[in-house]
Amino acid sequence: MSFRPLAGLTVLDLTSVVVGPVCTARLANYGADILKLESPEGDLMRGLGGQSPAGQHSGTYLHLNRGKRNICCDLKKPGADAILKRLVGKADIIIANMRPAALKRLGLDHETILAAHPEKIYCLITGYGSDGPYAGYPTYDSVIQAASGIPGLMAMRDGTPAYAPLVMCDHIVGEMAAGAVLAAVTEKFRSGVGTFIEVPMFETMACFVLQEHLAQHSFDPPVGPAGDQRLLSPHNRPVQTKDGWVSFTVNTDKQVQAFLDATGRTALKEDPRFATVRSRADNVRLWFEIRGAPLLERTTDEWLELFRAADIAAMPCNDVESLRNDPHLNAVGMFGHEDHPVEGATVTIRSPLLFNGKAETASGYSQPKGWDSAAIGRELGCDENEVAALQASGAILSHPHH
Repeated sequence: MSFRPLAGLTVLDLTSVVVGPVCTARLANYGADILKLESPEGDLMRGLGGQSPAGQHSGTYLHLNRGKRNICCDLKKPGADAILKRLVGKADIIIANMRPAALKRLGLDHETILAAHPEKIYCLITGYGSDGPYAGYPTYDSVIQAASGIPGLMAMRDGTPAYAPLVMCDHIVGEMAAGAVLAAVTEKFRSGVGTFIEVPMFETMACFVLQEHLAQHSFDPPVGPAGDQRLLSPHNRPVQTKDGWVSFTVNTDKQVQAFLDATGRTALKEDPRFATVRSRADNVRLWFEIRGAPLLERTTDEWLELFRAADIAAMPCNDVESLRNDPHLNAVGMFGHEDHPVEGATVTIRSPLLFNGKAETASGYSQPKGWDSAAIGRELGCDENEVAALQASGAILSHPHH
């Protein structure tokens, strides 16, 4: 890595599953030293994300934990509390997505840490914030999707609520948290003062949904129904072709005219209901029904050729397998391979962000549980005898092959 703006900063990673690891993975890509603290039970995502050759690291875990160093501690064992205090002392940034009550029991809440170390940055990712009636409720991505109205939008469109089949809330909120940490780092360099950041998932996703779908209810009194009627149209979906499905969007008047020409619907070019952005908005349901009608007379590739010639935004409708083999993604080097010390040959996914024309991705495979426990213990000031004693007591657990 050549672009390492966070080099020299240490992050104590008290996160698990997806939302927190997404955040710390982004910071690892910027050069931060991530110390991932795991309990003997391990991060749930090690197994929850699917099968693996050795059964220790799901594909999801591998992709979200690259470039992090792993220390495994049993906080119930003698000596573990001293290691924990040293980890907190070493860290510039602490990131947690445990419930606040659990953090407080462990002395890892922001009040305790910032009282002793006011210069530190502490980021807490919560389900519902810490001061509303939902504070402290357990949650997962699908529950946040439901609470923030995403399945409700599906019901408005299709008649039945459904989750988006990816953990979109975890990814969005994790990236938001990383951005907030970067803002706090900037403030720290400017003033020397630490920051407590709280990133509530429900509020974040409700904001995302309502920025689009409050729509006509953004005015008092409302000027129409709530919800973006374009996005809620049942015809707002990929369009069937002779041999598959194609996705396209036409928004400007020029794009609509080109689309009507390409699809042989030239008579509609003179229809005042579809002539302008405003008139199409006024007749949105009928327009999307026309726009979403099947295009069965040509193949997907033939339609893509026509649409691209007309400068219309269009792409094939990929599934997971075709996305993995997408020619563009492979041409820009999105995928690589490495040998994991436990799982063997694995596929890697680089960061999509380019800095000075180069993709900067944290180096180093996702570590087995306890892989760097002894090394981190020595960095915290423990000599070899102390490390051996902590291992013997079970306060720190090291991987048997390292």
